[in-house]
Amino acid sequence: MRSSFRSVCSVVVKMRTINSNQCVKIPKDIKASVKARVVTITGTRGTLKRSFKHLALDMYMSDKRTLKVEKWFGTKKELAAVRTVCSHIENMIKGVTFGFQYKMRAVYAHFPINCVTSEQNSVIEIRNFLGEKYIRRVEMAPGVTVVNSTAQKDELIVEGNDIEAVSGSAALIQQSTTVKNKDIRKFLDGLYVSEKTTVVKVEA
Repeated sequence: MRSSFRSVCSVVVKMRTINSNQCVKIPKDIKASVKARVVTITGTRGTLKRSFKHLALDMYMSDKRTLKVEKWFGTKKELAAVRTVCSHIENMIKGVTFGFQYKMRAVYAHFPINCVTSEQNSVIEIRNFLGEKYIRRVEMAPGVTVVNSTAQKDELIVEGNDIEAVSGSAALIQQSTTVKNKDIRKFLDGLYVSEKTTVVKVEA
């Protein structure tokens, strides 16, 4: 009776790792600072700022060229955030150094899709999609521009420093041309991402 009572009252204790940390190396031409879990990265292409206040992590500059992210007594899910934050910071560094560029292609079977940019390349208007008179108007995220490619017909180029803003803007363009009430296996018209690269080409 006593042993069964103990088994019922037993408490499952989550194992916690005492310390987990990871460092991000800051290149020579980049300025980085951290204050109250708000990271600011400045490079040749501009400045990016991102807040990580929603995560209970320690973030500080261990020296001038190293940003350290660490977590004390974290569970498995909390420890996963350490590498996630480092990846975000590495993307910020890449963004202010090389910039991000998404190329999109217009696909159509019969009705040519016409794309016109306006408001200093921050807005794109998509016309004649499946022959419709309706004009689809998509606004880019702040810091993102969209232009028609001069080298390739029916191609859009979406550029910016923030990878999430660039990819999000490309997604909004693609979603604006979603085919409704038809078999999408047959009606493949739309604007699709064809290539993901950088504005400044990275030397191999």
